[in-house]
Amino acid sequence: MDYLAGLNPSQRSAVEQIKGPVMIVAGAGSGKTRVITYRVAHLIQKGVDPFNILVLTFTNKAAKEMRERIMSVVGQEAKNIWMGTFHSVFARILRVEAELIGYPKNFTIYDTDDTKSLLRAILKEMNLDDKLYNVNHVYGRISSAKNNLISPQEYNKNEALMAEDISNGRGQLGQIYLTYAQRCYRAGAMDFDDLLFKTNVLLNKFPDILHKYQHQFKYLMVDEYQDTNFSQYLIVKRLAAVNENICVVGDDAQSIYAFRGANIQNILNFQKDYPDVKVFKLEQNYRSTKTIVNAANSVIEKNKNQLEKNVFSENEDGDKIKVKRAFSDNEEGKIVAETIVEDQMLHALKYKDFAILYRTNAQSRAMEEALRKMNVPYKIYGGTSFYQRKEIKDLIAYFRLTFNPNDEEALKRVINYPRRGIGDTTLDKIMVTADQHQYRLWDVVVNAQMFLDGRSSGAVGNFGLMIQSFQAMAKSSSAFDTAMHIAQHSGILKDLYEDKSVEGLARYENIQELLNGIKEFSEREDIEEKGLDVFMQDIALLTNDDNDKDPNADTVSLMTIHSSKGLEFRNVFIVGLEENLFPSQLALNSRSELEEERRLFYVAVTRAEKKLHLSYATSRYRWGTLNNCEPSRFLDELDPSYLALDFQERRASAAGSFQGERVAWKQKEADTFSKPKPRVMKTTSILPKAHVPTEGFAPSDTSSLQVGMEVEHERFGFGKVVSLEGGKGDIKATIFFKELGQKQLLLKFAKLRIV
Repeated sequence: MDYLAGLNPSQRSAVEQIKGPVMIVAGAGSGKTRVITYRVAHLIQKGVDPFNILVLTFTNKAAKEMRERIMSVVGQEAKNIWMGTFHSVFARILRVEAELIGYPKNFTIYDTDDTKSLLRAILKEMNLDDKLYNVNHVYGRISSAKNNLISPQEYNKNEALMAEDISNGRGQLGQIYLTYAQRCYRAGAMDFDDLLFKTNVLLNKFPDILHKYQHQFKYLMVDEYQDTNFSQYLIVKRLAAVNENICVVGDDAQSIYAFRGANIQNILNFQKDYPDVKVFKLEQNYRSTKTIVNAANSVIEKNKNQLEKNVFSENEDGDKIKVKRAFSDNEEGKIVAETIVEDQMLHALKYKDFAILYRTNAQSRAMEEALRKMNVPYKIYGGTSFYQRKEIKDLIAYFRLTFNPNDEEALKRVINYPRRGIGDTTLDKIMVTADQHQYRLWDVVVNAQMFLDGRSSGAVGNFGLMIQSFQAMAKSSSAFDTAMHIAQHSGILKDLYEDKSVEGLARYENIQELLNGIKEFSEREDIEEKGLDVFMQDIALLTNDDNDKDPNADTVSLMTIHSSKGLEFRNVFIVGLEENLFPSQLALNSRSELEEERRLFYVAVTRAEKKLHLSYATSRYRWGTLNNCEPSRFLDELDPSYLALDFQERRASAAGSFQGERVAWKQKEADTFSKPKPRVMKTTSILPKAHVPTEGFAPSDTSSLQVGMEVEHERFGFGKVVSLEGGKGDIKATIFFKELGQKQLLLKFAKLRIV
């Protein structure tokens, strides 16, 4: 296979440069994944041992796709590449080296729910106001500290951080962080941020370990480098220090994760870190039409802090971008749903060709309601993933306890599930006893007769014996056999089986699906270690994109713009383009924040392949109050030559920009406050009034349809057939509708009644 033949000159140059520091600036839709995979394949073809290659990604899905592509070029050797997310790769290293920093090799990985549960318990013990010390805020503060490599001890010595906490009325944050770290250590657990934080500790404290991995990973590649935080940056820099065969791939224009610690300066300053770097720019967009690419460029060029590049497309010009104005968010949803139905019918598209993108999750409500009313199937990305469902987390907590009985969050979760007579009072006594004697909770459980009285002593002791029996079985049985034994003997399967409600049946089926997944894992031939503990590590490190529903399902996709990164759709709707919503009101305090919002808009625009629709509402409910809305500045920043004619005319009538509408909006706001009066909700939809079908409407057999016949469409109303074209099964009818004008419909989808 001549994998180089299909590359353009820029892509090929980037693939063939295998020595020294390399930066690949990959514009949207420029074939970035192909370049990364072929570059790794090229390294192997040139004699580099796959065991010496480290490829870091941000999702397991990306890593899996890359490995499969590399395998198609170099064969089974691709299995030996160290490839995965930052968290999965360094969790793998920590499994080997953890004892050096005082952790067991079978340490538990806490997910966000585990972390927040532990933090709530600490806040309760410290008698702190959980409204002032909001658990999400506390979690974010600790996460930020770890991503900046600030330990609990350093945090409490840092006068600036402590002063900031005190001024915000949260002077105990440092102590919470310290207690949280101690509890995790006691439980033999690391959270997601620890996987990177502890890796930095390991590489910093043990020069021999650093030396070991520097010489193992002779070639490093980092995908989405613009999304790396300080902790990730430092690990990569340390590992690459000896050989400097480091290649980073990214696009500063798509850096949209500052809120979770990503630092755009990592990619902007890469040339300063490596002065002899070779820079390759992938500027040809293969995804989108010229109109969409040029429109995106016209907005992102307003950012000052960026790498210079000229993204272009050689695809067709394509349709101009349509901008729709709605009176309310509900009407905006109606316009979007009607447009999807119309496009789907006129162009014989599938529902999965459409995506609706929004700035905040709350905006999905109006879209969902409108789609449901028109019977349009949809799915929401970013909902509850399979592994976050209660019944799944319950069974996995038993698995976790089996391999790490010191995992206190898992123990608290299932010690009385299914019910076995261990109430909150008994659990509180176990926790108090453990604190008094500086024991772990498990120590108290297995010695229950020493610390507890009567019935509770027996119940807790029996629970401990059950977990110990699971531990004994796990040592000699397969992952599936162990999992099935635990599901049965813990009582979970029986408890769910006896719940005959619809929800109970679904939960029981979910457990069966988990067990099916473990069976499949046990039979995989591409991995050597197939223990239940290895399976648990895999699922603990799943990223949000790895749990999507069936990708082949014919449904409209709804998601936040952050969730859409890396995806592409034929037709895209970006909704809610209003000031203080997009750009967000929270991101208008500095130029850097505004520029990130503009990059977010750029990401949204470049998800579209063929058609792009933008919309905004002039009023929207927030916190139960109807607010007037001002159009987003990003609409003003789009080059008008790429917008549909009707919108350009509306722009021109407003003195060449949105300023006229903004002035009107300000005046309307003033009038509202000076002369309070009830608002009349009038529809200002640009779509015609919906047709009311004839009573008893039923589609006719259109196999004998002829030019000149009168027909009725359920939504478009009455019309006359102007022409018919195409072969049997794919006949297109051009029909002139009285209310809408001329439209072209595929007869097999049109559902027409011959009058």
